Amino acid sequence: MSAVLHAHPESGPALGVATTGKTRRVLSEAGMRGRWWRFALILAITAIVLVPIMVTVILALTPAPNSTTTGLTLENITGVFERTLAATWLQNSLITTLATVVVSVAVAAPAGYVLSRGRSKAVSGYSLLLFVMQSLPIITSVVPLFILFAAMGLVDNLMGLTIIYVGSTMTVATWMMAAYFDSIPISLEEASWIDGCSVFGSFSKVVLRNSLPGVLSTAIFAFLLAWNDYLVAIVFLRSNEIFTLPMGVQSFFQQNLTDWSGVMALAVIMMLPPIIVFAALNKYFSVGGIGGSLAGR
Repeated sequence: MSAVLHAHPESGPALGVATTGKTRRVLSEAGMRGRWWRFALILAITAIVLVPIMVTVILALTPAPNSTTTGLTLENITGVFERTLAATWLQNSLITTLATVVVSVAVAAPAGYVLSRGRSKAVSGYSLLLFVMQSLPIITSVVPLFILFAAMGLVDNLMGLTIIYVGSTMTVATWMMAAYFDSIPISLEEASWIDGCSVFGSFSKVVLRNSLPGVLSTAIFAFLLAWNDYLVAIVFLRSNEIFTLPMGVQSFFQQNLTDWSGVMALAVIMMLPPIIVFAALNKYFSVGGIGGSLAGR
């Protein structure tokens, strides 16, 4: 054995290089198979999630049973606006949702900054209070709020509905803003303080300017919560002209008859604003956060 090894001194390294190359090829092929399996799994899950949406869109574009139109058509969508108060419901939903987004972000941003940078007993107590409020489901406060709002004249009122949406959104929105502020180095604020900037000035000019993805994430969360809510709306809204879109969809369900064409058409109308908002704001999201923005300088 030793004679063979001495006779071919280069066979060992050559064999090692060949073995290493073969091992790398095997690992590369295994990695490719693993990526393809993950891609196939994600594709299957996406298809399952999109099936209800595709069915809703197809049914909304399919002519009603009593229609003489053939093929896909927009008559169900246009008919909803002509026969019902869908335009008013859409306007009510936009008003309550946009007001919820603006107020929630405006309050949650400084509150989240306090949670992120504050280190005192008061801040810890405030954080614990937010956690307790977040752990309570909204259904537990609907009845007390209804009694209180009835005495204040805020039942069957869009302002009262918006107040509830803001309150139910605030806790999670504050936590989301605080979590994103934690990813921003405090050294940036310290540098602005050295330059003579105040605490509020560094917050508005440094922290918020580098927190656009966090602000947009919080805004989208508040938007979806207010836009899709049905439980609170069905308790606090009574008049047909005050309905939001989820309540408008519910109005198509009657005791002995359901207008499924109208339901699907209004469901498509409900889906469009969130899709438009996300498509418009998607380019402003960045995975790298503050680290990516600093790396490009």
